[in-house]
Amino acid sequence: MLIIKSKQNEEILAHSIAALPNESCGLLAGTIEGDNKIVQKVYLLRNIDESPEHFSMDVEEQFKAIADIRKNKWQLLGNFHSHPMSPSRPSDEDIRLAFDPNLSYIILSLQDSSNPVINSFKIINQTVSREEIKILE
Repeated sequence: MLIIKSKQNEEILAHSIAALPNESCGLLAGTIEGDNKIVQKVYLLRNIDESPEHFSMDVEEQFKAIADIRKNKWQLLGNFHSHPMSPSRPSDEDIRLAFDPNLSYIILSLQDSSNPVINSFKIINQTVSREEIKILE
């Protein structure tokens, strides 16, 4: 289960809305307790592709985020990106590019702007399964 605070969820939402019409992206870091991944920090990164259909994270921003994660003795828990015009599920490209079976892949759909939908997925050997998200108030 991925556990995230509502404030962090709101950060992801605001970052994704600000990136429209393009996809947004970022990293999630925190701690692991048993089967629970507890998000301590959300890293809001720039989509250097500036595309509504795919994303690439800024490498320099990634290095800075990883340095901060190590400094705080956290673990990289996963990444997120938005789908401005499609549902909250991995695209074929998302599945193809999922490189780490230990990461959570969060997708925020803004397809219905009045009802954003966030889901987390595990992607292992091209097989997608939904991961439970718990949003703490």
